[in-house]
Amino acid sequence: MPATPAMLNIGDFSRATLLTIKTLRHYHDTGLLEPAEVDAHTGYRRYLTSQIPQAQMIKRFRELRMPLNEIRQLLASPEGSTRNTIIAAHLRRLEDDLGRTRSAVSELRGLLDPPAGPVTISHRHIAPMLCAAIGERIDAKHAMPWLVGALAELQSTLVTQSRRAVAPAGGLISDEIITKGRGVATVYIPCDGPIESIGRVRPFHLPEAELATIIHAGSHRNFDIAYGALATHVARCELAANGPLREHYLVGPLDTLDESAWRTEIGWPIVKVAERPH
Repeated sequence: MPATPAMLNIGDFSRATLLTIKTLRHYHDTGLLEPAEVDAHTGYRRYLTSQIPQAQMIKRFRELRMPLNEIRQLLASPEGSTRNTIIAAHLRRLEDDLGRTRSAVSELRGLLDPPAGPVTISHRHIAPMLCAAIGERIDAKHAMPWLVGALAELQSTLVTQSRRAVAPAGGLISDEIITKGRGVATVYIPCDGPIESIGRVRPFHLPEAELATIIHAGSHRNFDIAYGALATHVARCELAANGPLREHYLVGPLDTLDESAWRTEIGWPIVKVAERPH
């Protein structure tokens, strides 16, 4: 018998694609991206993991400010020439932003091409750790400048209080930041002893977690590629657990201004194999 397709509810599909639930509902209502299943009684939407690349393409075109009707025409067109005509016409309207446009087109080509090979998914147990942390409610669109400022403040605090980092800085990403566009984010640095509260910095006990992880290389603007690959793996091969998504900034914005050199480990909470029901 054929394998049952891997499915995600709208919340997990939102987490996988970094599109808010409100946006996904709008795309459904306009016929741009329809869920694979809608429960007739509850109205709950479910998506195939195979729909993640299409959502990523739509996200890229919307970042290029392409109107929804043009995206719909592009996705519905079976001919490459028609697609190219639509894309070229829109690119001409974006000549004032060529740097951003070239980057987005490059990403789209990567999405349209077959994957170069299987992605590498790892498993990691994170032990409880004592950290210095900053936690605030933020808008998703301001996440990067907030992250840079928070990391700088944390590093300065450790130096001032003669503490040493014992592991890479990390972040806890609440579902609301992704699904609603605004929520609580916590960035932290594990350290070799307790710290005193000062400014926005507070002591923080990082809870342990079992994670399925993937390494994302490059700018945080392309996070959805890694998130999508990780979500697909978890839906197919793991038993997801409750808890926030985690990010570990192995090489980040405070280490180098060259975004291509950034390395971020993304973690999705899962249930340990030994603890799973049989």
